Amino acid sequence: MNVNSTSHFHAMWREIRRDKLAIIGLILFVGIMLTVYVWGFFLNEQEAMRMDFRNMNRAPSAAHILGTDDMGRDMVQLMVIAARNSLNISFLVTIVGASIGILLGLVMGFYAGHVDNVMMRIVNFWGMIPGIMMIILLRSLLSPATIWGFSWIVIGVFGWTTMTFTIRVMALRQGRLDYVSASKTLGTPNIVIMFREVLPNLVSILTSGMTLVLAGNMGLETGLSFLGLGLPPGTPSLGGLLSVARNLSTMQQRPWQWLPPALLVFILMLCINFVGQAINRSADAKKRSV
Repeated sequence: MNVNSTSHFHAMWREIRRDKLAIIGLILFVGIMLTVYVWGFFLNEQEAMRMDFRNMNRAPSAAHILGTDDMGRDMVQLMVIAARNSLNISFLVTIVGASIGILLGLVMGFYAGHVDNVMMRIVNFWGMIPGIMMIILLRSLLSPATIWGFSWIVIGVFGWTTMTFTIRVMALRQGRLDYVSASKTLGTPNIVIMFREVLPNLVSILTSGMTLVLAGNMGLETGLSFLGLGLPPGTPSLGGLLSVARNLSTMQQRPWQWLPPALLVFILMLCINFVGQAINRSADAKKRSV
């Protein structure tokens, strides 16, 4: 028997509606995303990134609501570009990493036995490698010149193992249920059973996992960029804007250059966390019913 994935989304939405913090978080997150992407679409990025030494380190004013940075660039426009870049990285790493994790986890959980044992050893070995150290090493050696280059490094090292373990466990449970045995008896191809029958039953768990991974990837990008190991110079990101706080005089005398990006990162992470908790409660209910 195939469970309609629409019912899982209804259950998640019902859980979110019951939680006021989750609703506020979802509205804020969607509002920030719309602002960043719509404003960013119409924003002249070259003009926004152009240095203006006459306006260096200007405090907030009518002309520059959040002031300017040490190169005279408007902080509001910089934050829009930086937030778009950080969100692009976080979404790309989450979606592609989850896709890899889903594929590997389904294969391992569905076939089990020797297939699972061999693949599990490989995944465990990769999971034992210090992810942050590998990202720093590859970032230093390869020096990616684009957002996509940096994203692929994070995906290759860090972006798929968590989802693989999660999907594997749930696929192992689903593989023992009667509807899978019945489909095999009827001669349904394994790939059809995995993606058309097993995968829809994992929607709530998958969505919960992706939400948590998204928050983690956003924090990872912010941290690496703050340390100067993220995007290449000249490509703004929220972590890159925060990095000016490493300068004590800037942190004390020019808070408008680092406090707004810090608040934006905090709000984004908080919104994702509130929504993720609501989705996770829905996923826990689904796990208990499996």
